[in-house]
Amino acid sequence: MTVIQPKRVGLTCKGRAEDVSLCTGLIESITDKVDVILDEATAHKLHKHGTSIAEMDVDLLLCIGGDGTILRALHALKTPTPVLGINTGAIGFLAEVQPENSVSTLTRLLEGFEAERKERLSVTVEGATETMPYAMNEAVVITSKPGKMLHFAIFIDGEELEQLRADGVIFATPTGSTAYAMSAGGPIVDPKVNATIIVPIAPFKLSARPTVVDINSEIRFELLELKDAELVIDGQFYRAIGKGERIYITWGEPASFVKIGDAHFLKLRDKLRGEGEK
Repeated sequence: MTVIQPKRVGLTCKGRAEDVSLCTGLIESITDKVDVILDEATAHKLHKHGTSIAEMDVDLLLCIGGDGTILRALHALKTPTPVLGINTGAIGFLAEVQPENSVSTLTRLLEGFEAERKERLSVTVEGATETMPYAMNEAVVITSKPGKMLHFAIFIDGEELEQLRADGVIFATPTGSTAYAMSAGGPIVDPKVNATIIVPIAPFKLSARPTVVDINSEIRFELLELKDAELVIDGQFYRAIGKGERIYITWGEPASFVKIGDAHFLKLRDKLRGEGEK
């Protein structure tokens, strides 16, 4: 695997006082070793010059915050830049480094690091002109009016999988299997498995169960009745969906993350255990 020695490091943070303080400390620890490029919002808080994440030309992007901060950055990036998350959020499955270890970890990474890919999903609406971001965790189609179920059909490579009445459906990556999909009763899937997880949300059908398909399969979603629905990608991107609109989901461009370790299931156990088990 290729070792990357960064010369230019991008930095974005959620924007709370504690995040900005941590950001300042990290900048001070590396500014004499590499060029540091701040996103516009972070730069504004630090009274420095910044650039948009989309325009950043960096070897590594640091994201200080929770998983939402990382997801927003991934949606904005135009190239598969390696990302490292420093967790100041709640759980942080994507943000692997704790604040107290951030300076030592970053100092070590400046000597060289390896990147790993995490699969994403490509989401398109037939006939739509706008470009939608790749889904790192999941793409969700959900009713816009709680209490009003959707009626829809799901097809896999042209073959009908199921017709359902439900609040919606989640199409998740293995990385996203520990997010919304897990809360809706979906399985936890090893990130090394190239799969898409389909999880109905509150289906009105006893036989409706989550389904795991090859990530290269073409999934098609169709609304069968005129009901208000939303397409939501990673909890960041929203689009209204109307009757007859077809949504296609298949393999997308992978994201790149700094490889910290291989203890996936150890991390999983630590993140998901209840308060009484800690």
